[in-house]
Amino acid sequence: MSDLATGIGMDEARRRFHVLHEIVSAARANLDQNIWDYMRGATETETTAKRNRQALDRVALRPRVLRDVRNIDCSGSFLGTKLRIPVLLAPIGSLESFDPHGGTAAMQAAARHDVALMLSSVGAVSLEEVAKVEGGYKIAMLYKRGDRQSMDDYVKRAIDAGYASFCLTVDSAIYSRRERDIANRFIKPWRSGDGAEWQAALNWDDIKHYKDTFEMPLILKGIATAEDAAIAVDHGVDCVYVSNHGGRQLDHGRGSLDVLPEVVEAVGGKAEIAVDGAFNRGTDVIKAIAMGADIVGLGRMLCCGLAAGGADGCARMLELLEEEICTSLGLLGVTSLDQLDQSYLHPAEPVDAAHVHSAFPLLGPRAWPY
Repeated sequence: MSDLATGIGMDEARRRFHVLHEIVSAARANLDQNIWDYMRGATETETTAKRNRQALDRVALRPRVLRDVRNIDCSGSFLGTKLRIPVLLAPIGSLESFDPHGGTAAMQAAARHDVALMLSSVGAVSLEEVAKVEGGYKIAMLYKRGDRQSMDDYVKRAIDAGYASFCLTVDSAIYSRRERDIANRFIKPWRSGDGAEWQAALNWDDIKHYKDTFEMPLILKGIATAEDAAIAVDHGVDCVYVSNHGGRQLDHGRGSLDVLPEVVEAVGGKAEIAVDGAFNRGTDVIKAIAMGADIVGLGRMLCCGLAAGGADGCARMLELLEEEICTSLGLLGVTSLDQLDQSYLHPAEPVDAAHVHSAFPLLGPRAWPY
């Protein structure tokens, strides 16, 4: 793997960050108000973002005891590739807002920890440049902002660069009103640029065309109902990605973990399943896997890791997440993620009000809660 593009050094990252909330706190200290609000904000009332966290907090864990848990394996797999932990760094527009090397730094963190990165087409660093980083599972993600030929050209670029799979984001036909950014008069340029009509026109015929034309596995990100999951499977989609864009598109949507069971049932094992939406802790990952997900996306935690310490800060975030996953697996009485099922889960009432960082009750006052 090539040298890290940015960072504080792994020794320093391990010295500074012993728990995940310290990474979030460092990110808050390093980011200006506009970028911090861009990262943590959501659409209008921000109800969907809060429901993402609330859905996770409404699930308790049921531990089993008196089992030999001396050897714990936290690995997973995605579309035929083994990963150190079943995590993908989710696509974030303008990653260079959090680290000047953007997607390259994120890819280097993913490669260091042997997880996946889904690279957004909205960024200053090209997919070819990011592909130069050795290691990690590489996914190219596209917002369709041109005609079908432009989409095909982007897919071919991803194939030529060596990406393992391709993703279309399907929940952004119309851009939402993110009131934190509007109130700050801080609007990212692509949200009003040329090509928005093509994004609005994306439809199932485009999915059929992709599957008829390309062999690279296809992921659809932004599925939020069993009905659309079933249509995706009928079109031969390889991975159904349950997501509400971190609560940043449709307001008053459901939390992703609330959506996950109906999608798992609709897919019926005919495709793999990814999910994101307020997943911040090891126990969050465990809950999703127990419900039938194959891989869990981290968006805001990716941003915080980069802002806290560049590629090294992000790699340290993944180390701490893995430690949480392995500890919780052992305490549940299992030695691998594939042993989990719904019997390890139970409905529960949340103990705190949900918001985007309520998974970190020890955060300092600058980040808590608004």
